[in-house]
Amino acid sequence: MFHHNHHHHHKNPMDHLFKKASGLFHHDDDKGDTNTQQIANTDIETSHTAKYYLARNDEIEEPGHVPRGDCASLKDVIHGPEDPTPYLDPLDDNFRHEIIKYGEFIQGTYDAFDFNTFSDYCGSCLYSIDRMFEKVGLARNGYIMTKYLYAMSRARLPRWLEKSWHPNAWNYDSNWIGYMAVSNDEETARIGIRDIVVPWRGTMAAGEWLKDFEFLLQHIGPDKDDDIKVERGFYSLYSSKSDDTRYNQTSAQDQFLTELRRLVNFFRARGEQVSLTTTGHSLGAALAYLAAYDAAQEFQDLPVTIITFGGPRVGNNKFCDFLEQRKVKAIRVVVKHDFIPRMPGIVFNKELEKIEEVADSWHWLYTHYGHVLEIDVESSPYLNHKRDSSGYHNLELHLHLIDGHISSSEMTKFRENAKRDAALVNKSCGMLREETLVPSCWYQPAFKGLVRNQLGRWIIPPREPEDIPPPPDTVTPLSVF
Repeated sequence: MFHHNHHHHHKNPMDHLFKKASGLFHHDDDKGDTNTQQIANTDIETSHTAKYYLARNDEIEEPGHVPRGDCASLKDVIHGPEDPTPYLDPLDDNFRHEIIKYGEFIQGTYDAFDFNTFSDYCGSCLYSIDRMFEKVGLARNGYIMTKYLYAMSRARLPRWLEKSWHPNAWNYDSNWIGYMAVSNDEETARIGIRDIVVPWRGTMAAGEWLKDFEFLLQHIGPDKDDDIKVERGFYSLYSSKSDDTRYNQTSAQDQFLTELRRLVNFFRARGEQVSLTTTGHSLGAALAYLAAYDAAQEFQDLPVTIITFGGPRVGNNKFCDFLEQRKVKAIRVVVKHDFIPRMPGIVFNKELEKIEEVADSWHWLYTHYGHVLEIDVESSPYLNHKRDSSGYHNLELHLHLIDGHISSSEMTKFRENAKRDAALVNKSCGMLREETLVPSCWYQPAFKGLVRNQLGRWIIPPREPEDIPPPPDTVTPLSVF
């Protein structure tokens, strides 16, 4: 059993406790925990400076273009019953590339998401199902996309869903929340199994977690007496639907399960071994756990793997027990100074650590489940060490640190042959040292997406017809496989 670190769940958190928690982690506050304070006030000594790395002439590895080795021998480690611990510490190179591969699938959901609140398609994917991988640089990733997933929620949530200010918006309730894709024949041969991947989009705004969050658990098990509970806000986003909406007359949960049945039944009918990998960052990590739970309920003999980055606690002990009973594998990538993995219930963490021996019987506790791969900001010669809660939570930062990570006994060392471009870290944050000469938050469309029309006015251009958000029942024909 490898879930751990129990948290107290409090039904009615007081406002001053939330303010206290918020103050712990916002970079403009003078107070902080010991680890965060240390990283803010020191500049690491390293034998390899950023300038040394930048002066190297070896070719970098682009997302989606990394030459990956034959991983068929790792099939049972990643998608089966074999214990991954020896491959995580020290981190096996092939395992490293597989973890980064799944992280890049998630990063694609950020790169393809329309965050522009002035756009009439804000909250949707910028591209069609058959063009998305190409547009975000993942065309050579070895997977074929089959479906988009949409989510909505009527619950009182932090700002997890983007809404358009446009008077004729595509919708006012739903957001594109992820997609489903399947390994092609070549990739299937390389990894040893036909893999269905479901990357769930998260949130890049770490500060939004503390705002208006209630931390209430609710039952999700088919039997109300089984005590399986998960955080209500996550489950609301995953399971909400409404007849009044175009894109969520079915929930993200229903959309996922319907497509999963279609894909699993198709490939099994051809005599193939099939696996499911649910993956996500931040909020998306929570959705990945919920999807894995449903898949394990639906298909008791389907290998299910969860790979998450910066994920919060999702459910209670019984939720984790169920995943373990169904042999669901989980790999949790965690940045040492990121506070999101300590949510929900962070305010009560230290009190409960003292009584962990009796915590197993408390069904109302939030509990983590999975093997942990902890990575450290201090290991990288490229990164500044200013306190930045948002930067610590950034997905590209996670992928950069995984690329350089060696082992738990060498947490402050960075792999010399790491080749992932460090500039990617600053796509949506400012964590790189100034001598790297990479500006903060550089990933954006030219002129912030504006173009000049025939009258000389700067406007947001209309979407190409093929890139208008497809309805949730749109799927790729299985004849492509």
